[in-house]
Amino acid sequence: MGGNAVGQPHRLRFLEYGLTILIVITLNFLLPRVIPGDPFLVISSQSAAEEEIVLTAEQREFFFDYYGLDKSIGEQYVAYLGGLLRGNLGFSLYYKEPVSRIIMRRLGWTAFMVVSSLVLSTIIGSVLGCISAWHRDKWPDKFLFFKFIVLAEIPVFLLGLIILFVFAAGLGLFPLAGAVTHFARYKNCWEKIFDVLHHACLPVLVLTISRMGGMYLLSRNSMTTVLKKDYLRTARAKGLPERRVLYRHALRNALLPIVTRVFLSLGTLIGGAILVENVFAYPGLGLLMREAVRLHDYHLIQGIFLVVTLLVLLANFFADLVYAKLDPRVNQTNMQGG
Repeated sequence: MGGNAVGQPHRLRFLEYGLTILIVITLNFLLPRVIPGDPFLVISSQSAAEEEIVLTAEQREFFFDYYGLDKSIGEQYVAYLGGLLRGNLGFSLYYKEPVSRIIMRRLGWTAFMVVSSLVLSTIIGSVLGCISAWHRDKWPDKFLFFKFIVLAEIPVFLLGLIILFVFAAGLGLFPLAGAVTHFARYKNCWEKIFDVLHHACLPVLVLTISRMGGMYLLSRNSMTTVLKKDYLRTARAKGLPERRVLYRHALRNALLPIVTRVFLSLGTLIGGAILVENVFAYPGLGLLMREAVRLHDYHLIQGIFLVVTLLVLLANFFADLVYAKLDPRVNQTNMQGG
């Protein structure tokens, strides 16, 4: 009975994830098709803008038949589900190659930016939040609190434009756009790594600053709650050094919501990365998504949205696992609920 009690919440959670994925897949299929216009009209005008050549009605009918877009919505949906079950995300109408291959080329850039900003914002925000809680209502706390409240009110795309104009266009310290220097010949791999990091500095900085405020406030509130516990008063009464009380006792117990927030924030980080990539023309999934929507590339839009959704759900799933691991009371609650 104990095994069934423990397993039932997990089965319910997997059922919830499965239902969420099915709903997302359905919306993912329908939304691109409600965009005004059609992909072949946009592609013809994009590819032949200078020559002013458009596809004839017969040519467009041929492409609609070739890609199966002349079928009913129901038939297209069934074919889409069948392709997903085989691991096929479709074929890009504009780039003329498999969607999975295009996404894999771009996913690495987005992952690098998101992971880098997540690590930096978590470390910096948590440390500053602990310092602020330790000096509660004193000038360090008031200064940091005011600073992060102001930064939290600035939209990420506006923050990106400000930093781009100041450090790239104004001071010329960083490149204006892109992820690497085009047509560059590197003498060794270290030069290439430096070039990649040089281009990534501003996008990662913007995304880090945009998420640092949330980590700071969470760390500050969590640490403030922990500092009021009886066992910390006992530690101080024993004459333990303040640094040991802060880092070994207080910080360790304040980490639970911070660690959980790391995984839960991946979803919002990916959303922020989409905006940042468009500001800096960084070649990740965000820039690719804008291109796909502009070109009405149905299959590419579906593939990007599905991959982003799966990444967010996977992050939430890991957050549940980590939270249950760090706090045994979660498992006890699940067993009682089962």
